[in-house]
Amino acid sequence: MNFRVRFEGDGTATTHGAGEDFTPVELYARPSQTDALTAGRSILREVRRANLKPRWRAWDFLSIALAAAIADAATLRESSPDGWTREIHLDLALIEPDIWRPYLPLLTDALRFLTTDVWKIEITERASMPFKEPNGPAAPNADCVALLSGGLDSLIGGIDLCVDGKRPFLVSHTVRGDADHQRSFARHLGALPHIQLNHSDKVPNPSEISQRVRSLIFIAYGVLIASTVVTPSDEPVDLYVNENGFISINPALTPMRVGGLSTRTAHPRFLGLLQELLDATGLNVRLVNPYRLSTKGQMMVGCKNQDLLATVASLTTSCGRFQRYGYMHCGRCLPCQVRRAAFLRWGRADNTTYKYDDLGRNDEDHAAFDDVRAVAIARLTVDQTGLGRWVGNALSGVPYLERDAAIAMLRDGLDELGGLHDQYHVT
Repeated sequence: MNFRVRFEGDGTATTHGAGEDFTPVELYARPSQTDALTAGRSILREVRRANLKPRWRAWDFLSIALAAAIADAATLRESSPDGWTREIHLDLALIEPDIWRPYLPLLTDALRFLTTDVWKIEITERASMPFKEPNGPAAPNADCVALLSGGLDSLIGGIDLCVDGKRPFLVSHTVRGDADHQRSFARHLGALPHIQLNHSDKVPNPSEISQRVRSLIFIAYGVLIASTVVTPSDEPVDLYVNENGFISINPALTPMRVGGLSTRTAHPRFLGLLQELLDATGLNVRLVNPYRLSTKGQMMVGCKNQDLLATVASLTTSCGRFQRYGYMHCGRCLPCQVRRAAFLRWGRADNTTYKYDDLGRNDEDHAAFDDVRAVAIARLTVDQTGLGRWVGNALSGVPYLERDAAIAMLRDGLDELGGLHDQYHVT
């Protein structure tokens, strides 16, 4: 599908030339005031409310992420020839187009890796800003930025940063059911600056359910806020994307899960491509994942404030189907299994309520559920053919000097999952 993306107030946003087939997209517009697909109005409001002055280049990066996310949501995979791979064309207007044009191939490579689609991106116009800079401070009282999702990994990352004497600006992507917990976790971490953002998009119904570009929006929020932070000697601002290494690499548990069931949100290859893009365009931000070689269980064991973690760990959200089950963890999806296995490794009580608790029950909802069965098959594959065959090409993008450590981490992660399965006698 083809999408023409403009800012609010751009007269070309809802017009079509002869013979063209573009879906109009307006960013930072009120959904009720346009027939176009929209996103970003609430972000603009929250940034103004916080009196922040992000760089125009960081706004452009966010605009690219918003446009890609709308296109991702509005283009159904089932309509593509193979039922998965789509061709998506974005026609963008940006504030500093000359900065971005030379690096569009790098951007498309990152999006292709993230979504496994074919992307074409053009920048045909210079955008005129629909808003003025706020009269805010030159910089917030922070020395780095950390994403705070409401999940266990980002919470541990925030705890460790604070214990280490860092003062992160906490950035949250609000999701229904998580906003209150995000605020609570931020309070537990201390008197830190915290902003909650949501892209508030308006897209067709039905929309594509996979929507892998949402992770890029979260990182773009972090880049936007990082562009307001001042560091000594203009050093890069560290943006912490705290994610355990097993989920970051997310090896395909079975050959059938290479496509739709292996996401790449914090994969080293994806973050590496984004870092190249940030460096090339002069966005002085450094993406950091200190836990890229740690399992979730190792993160819990190594957390630098065990008492605080014990107080709040069970309140975090890991489930990919949390809303679907009435804001309850399903207990059987891969993120839930990794969470439950991590608690076992940690050795403290897991007070989380799981809808499907007994994974060993011999029915389609428990032991025979796809994600549970996939973990069991992965364990059997490693036992029969070795770890190397199972890992396959999952280490693509992992720095060469870290590969041995990454392989050991994947082994440990699978062992943690094995401990969970053994507890419930999953066969």
